[in-house]
Amino acid sequence: MLAVASAKKRHAENWSQNMKKIALAAVLSVAASTAFAGGMAEPVMEPEVVAAATSSSSGGIIIPLLLLLVVAAAVSGGGSD
Repeated sequence: MLAVASAKKRHAENWSQNMKKIALAAVLSVAASTAFAGGMAEPVMEPEVVAAATSSSSGGIIIPLLLLLVVAAAVSGGGSD
């Protein structure tokens, strides 16, 4: 009877060790599959920011002022004849 109890105890210990090995293998296989699930992704390049050359604010008003002066000179010069 003692031999049967000892055999059952060994069987239970072996079964426990085998289940631990199977559980460890399952955890490692899940970790490995999630690590390679996405594969290599294309690197995302940020667009290069280029500062546009801006002119001064007076650059847009000089031409209309010159045109106004020319028109004013033509009007004032034409009336004195």
